[in-house]
Amino acid sequence: MIFGRTPPAALSKDLLGRMIAYRMQEQAFGRLDRESLRFLESLARHPGSPRRRFKPGTVLVRDYQGQRHIVTVVFDGFDWQGTTYPSLSAIARAITGTAWSGLRFFAPTRGNDASRCRNKNGSARVGRNGSQPARGMNTASRPLQTASQP
Repeated sequence: MIFGRTPPAALSKDLLGRMIAYRMQEQAFGRLDRESLRFLESLARHPGSPRRRFKPGTVLVRDYQGQRHIVTVVFDGFDWQGTTYPSLSAIARAITGTAWSGLRFFAPTRGNDASRCRNKNGSARVGRNGSQPARGMNTASRPLQTASQP
């Protein structure tokens, strides 16, 4: 018995196997450090995936059906056309009229790989809805482009 007693009958074989594997790793390599434990505890307290945080001043650009949309991250949300929205998804919905994931619509990514926005022929990608990458940019959204703030 690894845990010193019989496991509860309600535990699935998969979960029990994971618990045994973790205990064996712990015995072989030692416990997690305090920082890792704190991080895992914070994940347990706040379920769901951690939200991506943009710094205020970050500018996201997206061309959609021939019109360029520029969104600026502000302290209390996202500014688009002079109105502050609580999320990128709300802006994407206002632009398209349909429900979109804001992160997917603005496609913020890291890196500078220009090949991601070109198809096999080398021409710029065009989405099913007629959207195109912003002219002069490597992707449909220029991520983490920061406007200087005083």
